[in-house]
Amino acid sequence: LHKQYLQACQVLSQPENPFIEHMLEESEKADITLTKGITLKIAGNNRLVPVQKVTDEDFRTLAFILSNNTFVTGLDLRYNILTDVGAEHVAKFLQENSTVCYLNLMFNDIGTIGAELIAKALHRNETLLHLRMTGNKIENKGGMYFASMLQINSTLEKLDLGDCDLGTQSLIAIATVMSHNKAIKALNLNRPILYSQEEETTVHTALMMKNNSCLMELHLCKHEMKNFGVERLCDALYENCSLRYLDLSCNKITRDGVKFLGELLKQNQTLEILDLNSNRIEDDGAIYLSEALALYNRTLQALAVVSNNISGKGLVALSDSLKTNMVLSYIYIWGNKLDEATCVAFSDLIKTGRLKPNCTDVDPYEVDGHIYLAELSHGLKRHYYWTPSYGEVDNKDANASLAIRAVAEHL
Repeated sequence: LHKQYLQACQVLSQPENPFIEHMLEESEKADITLTKGITLKIAGNNRLVPVQKVTDEDFRTLAFILSNNTFVTGLDLRYNILTDVGAEHVAKFLQENSTVCYLNLMFNDIGTIGAELIAKALHRNETLLHLRMTGNKIENKGGMYFASMLQINSTLEKLDLGDCDLGTQSLIAIATVMSHNKAIKALNLNRPILYSQEEETTVHTALMMKNNSCLMELHLCKHEMKNFGVERLCDALYENCSLRYLDLSCNKITRDGVKFLGELLKQNQTLEILDLNSNRIEDDGAIYLSEALALYNRTLQALAVVSNNISGKGLVALSDSLKTNMVLSYIYIWGNKLDEATCVAFSDLIKTGRLKPNCTDVDPYEVDGHIYLAELSHGLKRHYYWTPSYGEVDNKDANASLAIRAVAEHL
């Protein structure tokens, strides 16, 4: 690959990028088997080597050498400076390449025009399984192009459009199309730009969940979702038997909204991961959840209630539910009011082995006979914005979404 890259630079009269050269040399040291190819990691946030970010012309050179390469099955180009011009090269590459199944374009400078080109290229591409467009400001119009693509493409399994400035119109279009899509297993629609408080997008998403029987993972972070929206979503999920991972973090859900989730958990037999971080469920909400988990639910494996204004009463109730519920293995509680009763309760869970140290975000320590909890960087999205620059993720338990659901990998 390295030799081919140097030759391609000469053919295309393109100056060599030392960062790409280095990463290609590193990839050649990787163990390539005939059954599993390699992912080229040319991420612009690499801290171990000097980075010269990948430009539009750099990608054109890369595409030139990868067009006939059968060993490279993944391309990680996050945090670079690809623009709509680069997206044109990406689109052409997707139409010609038949081996790359993972493409990460997270946090580049691709806009609406680039989104149109990439989405239209996917009308014909039958190889790509996973696309991350996170952080590219494709806006509402770009989201509409992806909605159209989802009507035609039947191979893409994971699509991440988080932080893309999607609007109400494109969210409703995607939800409508997803009612009939039989391929997508994981969908990220985090942080759209919404101007209405009517929760129309949540209502359409709920209608989609009634009809969709393939989606296993859904991210609805920062959707301005309130108790009304949660109720609509829960009503739909009584009829859904496929969803495993539901992300409702950073919304406006209070104890009344969590009441509906508690009732859902009493009957739901499929949900494995529930992310409620950064809402305001308080003690009453935590108690609703703990009752459902202690007495009824035996499928949920991970619960995140970080920063929810919960005090000792609610947190101790959650810790008690783990004593009767042996399936719930991951729980994240940092950012709440950790009083002494909470510290003792979670310390006991860890000491007795009921809660593994890697499966929670707190670590007990003792000072002058009192138990306190320190924060650990474990969670559900530990590797959402970054992955280790060297080697693979060593302990999947520190990131429950990777440990529980393989569909969450890279998303």
